[in-house]
Amino acid sequence: MKRILAISDIHGFTEGVRTLLEQARYLPGTDDLYLLGDFIDYSPSTWKGLTYIRELFHQGAKAIAGNMEIWLLQQMNRDKTPLISLADRHFLQSLPFYLLQDSYLFVHAGIRPGIPLENQRIADLTGIRNDFWNSSERMPYTVVFGHTPTHRLGSLPGEVWHVPGKLGIDTGAKHGLRLTLVDLSNRLSYSLSTSRENLYGDLRKVKWVSKVTPPSFTP
Repeated sequence: MKRILAISDIHGFTEGVRTLLEQARYLPGTDDLYLLGDFIDYSPSTWKGLTYIRELFHQGAKAIAGNMEIWLLQQMNRDKTPLISLADRHFLQSLPFYLLQDSYLFVHAGIRPGIPLENQRIADLTGIRNDFWNSSERMPYTVVFGHTPTHRLGSLPGEVWHVPGKLGIDTGAKHGLRLTLVDLSNRLSYSLSTSRENLYGDLRKVKWVSKVTPPSFTP
């Protein structure tokens, strides 16, 4: 059966992405895979991972930009130096900032409550926090997002955060916690460790249930 899969905030851990897709038995051309931005981090050592992200994209995955991609493009515009390949640059410049499929809205950080989707600001789509996940506004879709690590929203470290209409899937890969691939069709998460002591170990497959956990993030 066709599935909808999503992963966010990779921050250079592309070998972890490869492992999770293998664990989930991802089938390009059959499954829909969404890559929700922040493929890289500030360290140039993470930028080579864009080659694998583009490979997934050309196999049929859908991708959107996060704040890290915007940052890298801004650095290149400012310094006028080829920090990444021309192919990578064109790829990043082509990325949209949100995508819709069925009952899901895929976005890096969230949306500004009360603003039509087509009028959302890029700064909010890639960087909003409190005003989005603290909002009780009803929406016609479930927003699948990253950007804010879920343990800062009230989930246990390394677990997804799910309340009605919102699903946070940044489980803290950047912070040495976990990288997570979610299977929205079957309400499953596949995750692994990104800690230095156990990099890409402790593979888990978990079925999640809805639970109302109030956000607890303090900037």
